[in-house]
This record gives sequence, C-alpha cells and structure tokens, in this order.
Amino acid sequence: MNITDVRVRKVTKEGKMKAVVSITIDDEFVVHDIKVIEGEKGLFIAMPSRKAADGEYRDIAHPINSATRGEIQSMILTKYEETMAQEEAEAIDEQYAF
Repeated sequence: MNITDVRVRKVTKEGKMKAVVSITIDDEFVVHDIKVIEGEKGLFIAMPSRKAADGEYRDIAHPINSATRGEIQSMILTKYEETMAQEEAEAIDEQYAF
C-alpha cells in the first residue's frame, strides 16, 4: 500500500479539529474526511465515522493494524504541518507585499 496523495483542508473555526484530510492509496482508492485533531498530547488523526443507531460513533474506514495507522498518521501530520507552514509563509509574504 502506498499513499500517493494527501490533501489537507484547514478548518477555519475554533476548536480541536484543525483540518479535514483526504488520502489516495495507490492512485486508485480515496478515503475522505479523516480529521486532524489537537489533543492533550498533540495532534492525532480520527478516521471517518458515522453515528450508529445506539448513539455511538463507529469508523467507516480504518486501518487493520497499528503499524498501518501509524504510517497513515505520520504522512498526514507531516503534510498538515507543511501546509500550515506554507500558509503562514504566504500570509507573511502578503503582509509585506507592495
């Protein structure tokens, strides 16, 4: 499995959710609505989920093992941090543009 694309959409409202991400696997399969969350111990991802009849939220797509989850989370958080740094640099450039 190769994650061939990561697309980050920053969430503009205040709160713990910082971004929503889509990943493409092997240029053939897309998973949308992975959330980047700010927790007590730092950033982590939450897989797409749906509220069940009993009120519990259940993942509708998720990795089978922790190694795969770690790989996906690492790639997503790296891309998220790159995206935030780029947006910050662009905002500074705009601020000093003539």
